[in-house]
Amino acid sequence: MKTDGCTLPSYVLVTPARNEEAFIEKTLESMVHQTVPPVKWVIVEDGSTDRTAEIIRKYLLQCPWMEMVQMPQRRDRSFAGKVQAFNAGLEKVKHLDFDVVGNLDADTSFENDYLEFLMNKFSGDSTLGVAGTIFREEGYSSDRDSFEGQSHVAGGCQLFRKQCWDQIGGYVPRRAGGIDWIAVTTARMLGWKTESFREKSFFHYRRLGTSERSVLSSLFSYGEKDYYLGGHPVWELFRVTYRFAKQPFIIGGISLGLGYCWAAIRRAPRSVSPALMAFHRTEQMTKLKAIFKSFARLQAVDNFNLQREQPVHETRN
Repeated sequence: MKTDGCTLPSYVLVTPARNEEAFIEKTLESMVHQTVPPVKWVIVEDGSTDRTAEIIRKYLLQCPWMEMVQMPQRRDRSFAGKVQAFNAGLEKVKHLDFDVVGNLDADTSFENDYLEFLMNKFSGDSTLGVAGTIFREEGYSSDRDSFEGQSHVAGGCQLFRKQCWDQIGGYVPRRAGGIDWIAVTTARMLGWKTESFREKSFFHYRRLGTSERSVLSSLFSYGEKDYYLGGHPVWELFRVTYRFAKQPFIIGGISLGLGYCWAAIRRAPRSVSPALMAFHRTEQMTKLKAIFKSFARLQAVDNFNLQREQPVHETRN
């Protein structure tokens, strides 16, 4: 793949889409106008009961690199189901020659040179295993309102160097969620560089975690997930306190904390290995120390740049 005389990595995308008629056309329009298109983009229509498939079909003839796969209907919308849909799409590209593979959610939009920008990042750094950008929602920006930081790559558009993808074993189906977080954190634990870039962003139209449930219910679920993924209780206390000042005020933080405590009381099975949990907790405590140092110096905390240096657990191949 060449642009301006420079050879860029080739890439494939998979988009699981379930009942996305409200937003998927925005994603389709963004992809159709990309300056560097993918080798293949597989949209997996995951048993929708609305007009999702009908909208996708309108675009198939425009782009020879676009394909739709239809899955049978299922009753619930789950994270494990999303992985199954993603893997069905991956089957359609496994015979192709490509350097980068990625997930693209069906409720996003971005600039015309968005993917060219990311391919340039892969081209310029052979240690970059996972790449993406910050994202925005109505009244929210991941670089300002999240403590995940620069080393986390949001699942809405999450791109993997193929060697990295193969080494981490792809997405692991977890009904409780966190599939994208597990993938990017595992990559970092294995020594790959993972980075969200601030120069570009994508817009996410559905507020995170609110698909088919309320905001408070999603916050409770996030608390449970923090426990499932091995989050440190001290970090969770900090996160709950921080959440008190965000809408919905006070009750949002309470819902988050109750979710974590409920999972802990039930001794819910962890979704991560002991090694990944230890790595995750080390990162959290590193961030917390940086936050307290900023407070002590009366400096503003830059959530995005809290943890530029990434600890390496073991050397990648």
